[in-house]
This record gives sequence, C-alpha cells and structure tokens, in this order.
Amino acid sequence: MIDKKVREQYTATIGIECHVQLKTKTKLFSGVGNDAREAAPNTLVSHICFGLPGALPVLNKEAVAIACKAALALGTEAQNFSKFDRKHYFYPDLPMGYQISQYDEPIILGGEVTIYVDGQEKKIGITRAHLEADAGKSVHHDGQDFSLVDLNRAGTPLLEIVSEPDMHSSAEAKSYARELYLLMRFADVSDANLYYGNMRFDVNVSVSKDDNLGTRTETKNLNSFKSVEKTVDYEINRQIEELEKGGVIHQETRGWNDAKQKTFVQRSKENADDYRYMPDPDLPPITISDDDLKFYRSQMSVLPSEWRAKLREIGLDSAQIETIIDGELDYEAGFLELITQKGLDQKKAKSFANWIVNIEIPLYKNKPEEKDIKLIDQHSRNKLYDEVFTLYHDGKLNSNRANDLIIEILDSKTLPKDIQKKKKSKGYIQVSDSGEIEKIADQVIKENPKAVEDIKNGEMKAIGFLVGQVMKLSKGQANPGLAQELLQKKILG
Repeated sequence: MIDKKVREQYTATIGIECHVQLKTKTKLFSGVGNDAREAAPNTLVSHICFGLPGALPVLNKEAVAIACKAALALGTEAQNFSKFDRKHYFYPDLPMGYQISQYDEPIILGGEVTIYVDGQEKKIGITRAHLEADAGKSVHHDGQDFSLVDLNRAGTPLLEIVSEPDMHSSAEAKSYARELYLLMRFADVSDANLYYGNMRFDVNVSVSKDDNLGTRTETKNLNSFKSVEKTVDYEINRQIEELEKGGVIHQETRGWNDAKQKTFVQRSKENADDYRYMPDPDLPPITISDDDLKFYRSQMSVLPSEWRAKLREIGLDSAQIETIIDGELDYEAGFLELITQKGLDQKKAKSFANWIVNIEIPLYKNKPEEKDIKLIDQHSRNKLYDEVFTLYHDGKLNSNRANDLIIEILDSKTLPKDIQKKKKSKGYIQVSDSGEIEKIADQVIKENPKAVEDIKNGEMKAIGFLVGQVMKLSKGQANPGLAQELLQKKILG
C-alpha cells in the first residue's frame, strides 16, 4: 500500500478509448447478420470477413446514420467529409492482414461528456470518434496447445470514442464510462450490453510529479464500470511503486485479471507508424450533407441530461434520479414518460417516482427470472398509480397501505378492473370515521393510564405510543392524524 504522502506527490492522468458496437442489422461492409451472441462459431461470415482475394466491401449506410446520432449525443455533429483507411497488423483473427478504420479524417471530431463526482460537475473532452470494422475472436481452451478462430465478430461495425486525458481519478473514470454507456443507450446507438462485449473500454493511465505527462500504459477490453475503476486504481499504485523504486514505466498494452484483481503485460505498445495507415482504395469517402445533419437533429432522442433536469424540477434527489434512469434502461417500462408527463401535478409526480424507486424497481430486481417481463404496461401503471394516489390524497389509504396495495397488484401482474373494490376486499381502506376511531381511542385511554398521565404532565412523546395502540387495535386501518387529534382532545380537553 502506497503511503498517502507519497501518493499525493503524483498526478494521475487518465484517458479512455471506448469501442461501441453499433445497433445495425448487418455488418459494416457486408450483408451478414450483426448479432453473434448465440450464433455457432463461423456461421455469420462472408467473403469479406475471410478477406478473400477480390472481395470488395460495401459500406452499411445505417452505420453512418447511427454514427451521426452518436455525434449529437456527444455534444457535436458528424463531419461532412470523412474517409476509411487500412490499419495494417497481422493476427490470426484478422484474415485480411489489415483493419478497415479511420485515421486522419474520422467521422466525429470534438465533443464532450459531462460527469458528476461527489456532487461536482466536470466536462470530459472527446478527441475524436471513428468508424471501424471489428476483428474476429481467438478462442483458447485450457489444456490445449492450439487456438481456434471465430470470425462471427469480424466486420462488426464499431465506433471507437477517444476521450481527452481529462480524468485524474478512478471515480472520474468510472463515472465517464457509465455516462458514455447511458448516452449510447438513450441515443439508440448501441445495445451497449457489457456482458456480450457490445461496449468495451481501453484505459490509458500515467502518473507524474510535474506538469509533464508520464509514460502511459493501456489496459484493454474492460467490460464493466467496476473493472474500469479497479484497473485505474491498480495501475496508479503499480506505476508509483515502480517509480519510487527507481524503475521506469514501459509503454505497453496490458490486460486485467479479474480473479487476481491486477493488470498483466500483453505486449509492447505500438505507435501509429507501426500500422502503416493508408487510404482504403476500395471505399469512397463518406459525405454527409447539412440537410442530413438537420434531419438527424430532428430525430434525436431525449438524453440523460435532459431527463435529469426534468426529474430535478419534480424535486427528486440525485440517487432517485439515477435509479429511475438505470431502471428505465433495464426494463424499458416507460418510467420517465410516466413521471414527466404533461399536466401531471408535481406532488403526484413525486409520489409516482417514489413508488417506482421504492416498490416497482426492487420488485423487478427480486424476480431475476422475469427480468425481461413488464409486470404491467404503461397505461395500466398510470391508472394504478393515479387511483392509489387519489385514495391516499383523500385520506382513504395511509402511506403503508398504499404501498401494500401497489405491491400486491404489481406482483399479481394483472390490474383489477376496480381498484376501489380491491382495496376494500383486502382491508386496505383507511378508517376516517371519527365515531369509529373515537371508540377505539376511549379503549386505549382506559387501558393506558400511565401514558395518559404523562401527556397531562407535558410529556407529549407519549401521544405517539397511544396512536400506535389505536393503529394496532384497528389493524392499521385508522387514520393516524385523526386518531392523534381525538386522543389529544380527550386527554387535554
């Protein structure tokens, strides 16, 4: 463990390259399916994937359209002109001997991502984002002296988003990775499924005691926000320890071993010259008109920052907001539209949000086998919440009974035709009849003389005890506010 004073002498600098798999039906340069999650090895392949002589790539226009949406999500616009290049390297999962990518004229230049760490806003610059075709996958089986190659992912359309080295802690890196994930999901750029590798992070880390950047390492193919955070922390500590021993940091590519919670060396880091970039002679440049850019702007989805602003206006705190945003992506249940619908009273909207955060989302999480099942549709949810709120607002349900009623209905996965009858049949109705509560109050006063005497002597905490007794005898159905009012009147006059 590094001494705190030693750690404070160093500044860590972090940049992240993120590979985002675009949400297209087919690959970037061929008409082969783009979803390799459940496909048998080497079944989603073509002459393009194999790099057969004479094979000519044809650009998937949908990938360009999606890249334009990604640019808007990143706070900028796609370039009117960009081109493809060949990036040469030799590896078994790249039969062509080069990767089709973009070098000096990418489709996206500039942009920024806003993050929040410890309540502080920070903007992370985007250097560029470029289109490229993914390589295949090498499969290594334990105990075997050979590897297999699966080309199902070869040619998958990727957008590589390169940040500026604007991050200086693992918390900032983790926050940036999560926000990028949210942006790509809400903009409908990618499914961004981390488990299946739809979004992968390459983390660059360096440390230095002065204003000059230190030698960086790149840890590749991280597929969770936690692994991004852990990698940054480990690399910062490893590099400082090495420098403090008088060693040097080598520019290299590393991997993350989740079991050992440490990085490991993979190979020395290549420079751009090593790839021998050249314009791809088989693909014409990409040209995007101003009218096209205007159209993409008009079709843009509501982004997380806009949703957060709407939810803050309701009065929700940051934890509630992020829970709802994550829940919307996980379950696609229409939470955001429900809470922010036009004309919805703020008090009602806040109640709806509280029920979603405290009841509905936990209910989904507690039923992992039903994760992809919407318990009820948005119209039914709106009706349920609206009616329960009315009952609560009219004093016919207390907060606990309102929660119980919602849970029972959601758990049953069917909305009763008459919620009013449902709450009566299950005893959810709150008793607000003063005569009925008065009878119970008289009994409680008679059975608890000491508490009554305490109240007469000015110890008003005892009133809470008596109200509790009223609630107990009424099986939770008495209106607690009315019960307290009647008790005070009877005891104090």
